[in-house]
Amino acid sequence: MGNNIEISEKIERYINNFSFKLSPVQKEIIDYNNTLGNEKRMQIAISQCYFLHLIIKISNIKNVLEIGTFTGLSALSIAIALPEDGKLTALDKNKETSKIAVSFFKKAKQDKKIQTIVKPALDSLDELKNLKYDMVFIDADKLNYKEYYEKSIKMINKGGLIIIDNVLWRGEVADEDKMDKFTLNIRELNEYVSSDERVEQIIIPLGDGMTVCRVL
Repeated sequence: MGNNIEISEKIERYINNFSFKLSPVQKEIIDYNNTLGNEKRMQIAISQCYFLHLIIKISNIKNVLEIGTFTGLSALSIAIALPEDGKLTALDKNKETSKIAVSFFKKAKQDKKIQTIVKPALDSLDELKNLKYDMVFIDADKLNYKEYYEKSIKMINKGGLIIIDNVLWRGEVADEDKMDKFTLNIRELNEYVSSDERVEQIIIPLGDGMTVCRVL
């Protein structure tokens, strides 16, 4: 049986060098996030930018819901990949980072595709519950992940995708000695999704781990 290669920083740089190039504003967001210290951890990995772009293109996705936007790197990566008549609804409760994200969306001339809603995501999801989406990307507060997943699955078109970030949680989900509430919560979510007969799913080891679910 073949083994997965361990991705070092050197290999990651090599991959980035031979992948398609990010836009100037995507790079600007990354540079900005590098000034934020520990908060930078809330940014998706560059490899995940590539993945979101390609999955949207090959799946002909037009209508996306994002739960958790931070300073906008994932949202901008999604918007750039969407067709001209595509739409992204981006949910985040942080007013300050949402303003920063919107400024980047405008600079990249993608703001017409993106609707930002600034309030707790569970409240927004209740308000949007009658709408349907081709894809939902979940990357928000981890303790509410299961609720986000449950609400999202009712809003997805058949054959649509739910993508959940941080499902490997720095590898701690596989460490039986790790018993903090965040690790336990994500471990429970992974078990729940893996046994959910409404979807077919795979965990992809990009960034901090992404679960990709196709709704049946």
